[in-house]
Amino acid sequence: MGNRILAIDDDPDILNVLKANLEFHDFQVESAMNCKEAEKRLQEALPDLILLDLMLPDCDGVIFCKSLKRQYSRIPVIMLTARDRVSDKVLGLEIGADDYLVKPFETLELIARIKACLRRYKHQERGGERVGEIVIDYQGRAVTVRGIPVELTAKEFDLLCFLVENAGRVLRRDTIRKSLWKSSNIYSWSRVIDVHIQHLRTKIEKNPSSPEYIQTVSGVGYKFVTVD
Repeated sequence: MGNRILAIDDDPDILNVLKANLEFHDFQVESAMNCKEAEKRLQEALPDLILLDLMLPDCDGVIFCKSLKRQYSRIPVIMLTARDRVSDKVLGLEIGADDYLVKPFETLELIARIKACLRRYKHQERGGERVGEIVIDYQGRAVTVRGIPVELTAKEFDLLCFLVENAGRVLRRDTIRKSLWKSSNIYSWSRVIDVHIQHLRTKIEKNPSSPEYIQTVSGVGYKFVTVD
């Protein structure tokens, strides 16, 4: 089985759906319907990620999130809530939530957000990684290519890490969007993704017009190929 998820929500129907969908995608799921029950679950075993509903019956979800991040700083927290106000999202992120997803949401988007959070935390714990002539320093968020430092924007760095982690796998633009941009409109973001890929190729490929690492799969998306 895969990573352990603790889902905290006072709606049993939502918890059942979350559990079924997450287990289908190979996650292990524990659930809690209130803060007290969640604290008990955390004492029994620490999860790899927490899904936290903002509206809970026995405590303020925002305060509870802040407490969770103070006690378990190495566990990412994604807030799941019906509140769609910008101020609520900003508040959630300011008090430590790693992401914020508004109900109702698509299962695939939730899975993408979970994987993105887990990936970021994994990178923080790792040192560096060499892929062909590319060396990635995850903690320093730095990249060298053929021994030369390469300046990447924050989004270019995240995109490179995502491609490397999924090396050999064909990634659809929609998959990339859900993991890195979080936009709900793939049509308006397809060109944005293509432009970022183009910029990344310019910085890491010997010949950007004939890339070795980041290859286009016509009509589908992109694939990162490990080059010896």
